[in-house]
Amino acid sequence: MENASSSQQAAQSETPTFFTQEEFSKLKSEFETGGVEKVQSLLEKKVKELDDTELNIAVTGESGAGKSTFINAMRGLLKKDKGAAAVGTIETTMEPTGYSHPNLPNVRYWDLPGTGTTRFTAGSYLKEMQFNKYDFFIIVSAGRFRENDAKLAKEIKRLGKKFYFVRSKIDADLNSVQLEGGEFDEDVEMETIRSDCVSGLGKAGIPDPTVFLVSNFKKNMYDFPRLMKALADGLPNKKESVFVLALPNDSVEIIWKKREVLKGRIWMLATIAAGVGAIPVPGLSAACDIGILIGAINNFREYLCLDAAGLHRLAGRTGSSVEELKTKAGSPLLGEITEHVIVKRLRLGAVFVAVSAVEAGLHFVPFIGSLFGAGSSFVMTYAILNDALNLLVETAEKVLAITNGAE
Repeated sequence: MENASSSQQAAQSETPTFFTQEEFSKLKSEFETGGVEKVQSLLEKKVKELDDTELNIAVTGESGAGKSTFINAMRGLLKKDKGAAAVGTIETTMEPTGYSHPNLPNVRYWDLPGTGTTRFTAGSYLKEMQFNKYDFFIIVSAGRFRENDAKLAKEIKRLGKKFYFVRSKIDADLNSVQLEGGEFDEDVEMETIRSDCVSGLGKAGIPDPTVFLVSNFKKNMYDFPRLMKALADGLPNKKESVFVLALPNDSVEIIWKKREVLKGRIWMLATIAAGVGAIPVPGLSAACDIGILIGAINNFREYLCLDAAGLHRLAGRTGSSVEELKTKAGSPLLGEITEHVIVKRLRLGAVFVAVSAVEAGLHFVPFIGSLFGAGSSFVMTYAILNDALNLLVETAEKVLAITNGAE
């Protein structure tokens, strides 16, 4: 009974939420009339659509609120890193400036001019900032939210977009209170600050606002994890998956959310591989498309911040070289991914353990059952990618522990 329940949960976690019900019904229909070859083009289109999905996030608020630092934090960058948003104590942004994610160029954070600057009035702000381009707005304040913030929120709501209030620099505020001496209770102080923000926004005409208290330098503390969940939950499925993949690996929970998203792509890639025809693997009685495997594993590494650029940034956090970090992580998938690396994994036999779990967990896809069989390219591709993803997730967890230990 317990095994059946586990299998059911595993299947539910892999439900292809990237598809609408109409798209999924079309997949079934196309397979019934034309087989795997007919489905292949639809899946290739879906994978490309996921890769090309754009996400534009506006970050606004009064000057000096820490917008640029917040943008860097969301992209996993420090101000010294290449491509980081300019950080200063004066207003450094005079027009919307887009900052692409290091690995996902279609994900952009837009640093908007402060709402309190003399250049813009509250009435003209959204028009000049090209309101319609953004998926949602994050309104940042380093202190009390002001009248301009409330006016902006009202206008965003009127125009049908979502917004989130973020109170930054909470660590500095709590530290100041603690230095004053006397009895200190962090939870009580946070609730006092939150209540003050909520009260101020309520008086300005925003009923029952949710305010997230964050530190851009302590992303596992305070309300930062809760903010990430709220931002993801507020997006449609396709954009939610892109947002999750764009998050820096700040916690094990984020790494596992990425794993869940990427597992949802594996069956599509495996079906595409089954449609293009199997290529024998030298020295083994197995066949699969090596090109699809190499491309997918490289993409997994990028999403999990384990590509060359990501490792370079993480090595800088630990004060070690990239090679030292690779040695500590001890993963065979951190070097160049070649046919030799894949064949070696196959010869080790590691991937075959996953095949039975694959067979049990994909019954929700109408045509998957027919793709299983001895020597099936689908089975081999799925098993190899499943094995690679699990190994890379373990590696990402190790790297996170190494990074946290060095801080």
